[in-house]
Amino acid sequence: MKLMCYTVEGRDQLPPLVPGTTDRAWMDQFGDRHPYRCLPMVIANTTGWDLLSPYSFTAWWTGGPGMEDIQIRSDDGTPQDVLLRTVTSHFSRGVMTFHTGYLFRTEPGWDMWVGGSPNHVKDGIQALTGIVETDWLPFPFTMNWHFTRPGYISFKKDEPFAFIMPVPHNGYEDVEPVMKPLTDEPELYRQYQAWGESRTQFLDKLANKDEETIQKGWQRHYFKGEIVTGDTRPEGHAHVNRRRMMAPRPAKPGE
Repeated sequence: MKLMCYTVEGRDQLPPLVPGTTDRAWMDQFGDRHPYRCLPMVIANTTGWDLLSPYSFTAWWTGGPGMEDIQIRSDDGTPQDVLLRTVTSHFSRGVMTFHTGYLFRTEPGWDMWVGGSPNHVKDGIQALTGIVETDWLPFPFTMNWHFTRPGYISFKKDEPFAFIMPVPHNGYEDVEPVMKPLTDEPELYRQYQAWGESRTQFLDKLANKDEETIQKGWQRHYFKGEIVTGDTRPEGHAHVNRRRMMAPRPAKPGE
């Protein structure tokens, strides 16, 4: 599947579009970087593409309702008129807007999930999220952030300001949540109990400073795609513990 990324004219510098990366500053601060053991979080970080700020800047919100109550200034010497082509106050009431510089076109039946880079935490401002019908939309969408309180925030050059990921347009309304006791599914309940017992034993050994358990550090069943009981995963399921999206490339002649 191709994701067409049409560059919009009149931009001094396009925000770089790059595959999502695993690294997060707050995750690095933990001893042994143990947040990276959380495979669902790591896979989320890399299942899409980041749009990076081409400039370093500071923005502040007075708390007022007007567009003029958000001010933006360059931290790297970028001319103000150039900076405001990428980031501006447009919607008022504490909402700051980024222009991506791209018109994205997905294949028929695919939308675009747009939001903040997963698990990228930023104090004082919150990324807003949208799902855009990019298989027909003839103009670019914007990426918006909402100040959580009056004050100052900063974006550094090459810091992600948006994350994009194609998602199917149809099928969601057909998903029907069904409530049922776990004990009504004996095989699944058996696997669940085995996991619970294994987890309890492992934590007890850690608490008792068992050397072998301490050296092991953590259980890797999910990371390896293994069920504690030794049962196999559903047929056809390909477990993923690493994902790297394709880097954007120039269009070929006639493409």
